[in-house]
Amino acid sequence: MKIKHTRDNLSPVYQQSLSIRHAVFVKEQQVPLTLEIDQNEAYCIHFVLFDDADTPVATLRILPDKSGKQALIQRVATLKPYRGKGYAFDLMTEALAFLKAQQFELVELHAQLKAIPFYEKLGFEPFGDEFLDADIKHMAMKKTV
Repeated sequence: MKIKHTRDNLSPVYQQSLSIRHAVFVKEQQVPLTLEIDQNEAYCIHFVLFDDADTPVATLRILPDKSGKQALIQRVATLKPYRGKGYAFDLMTEALAFLKAQQFELVELHAQLKAIPFYEKLGFEPFGDEFLDADIKHMAMKKTV
């Protein structure tokens, strides 16, 4: 397993991230492409996890705020055949270590309700009320880095 990240929207890593996101969010969850690919793409750090066969299987992106102290983790996705193998956990752990090394202080994410227990295992705590994003129920969660 290896994890790569990029800020370059022309890189192969970014294209691999988009491919995973398209399969999971657009095809599987029916999120409109216009919502999935947004105006924040160029400001994000895109992470991709590759399995031992060098297949890109999971992704996420980090959107830092302007202060450089807070960030939003978004678009966490694992291709269906690779779920339940710990890839998303490993990817999130790597992203959190990256944020800590970059001296971020707080990280938030918007979890689909069914994913809340997963994020709680990583130390995230829910806050606020449920809300809809792309017609899917979500809950905001946060964690001190």
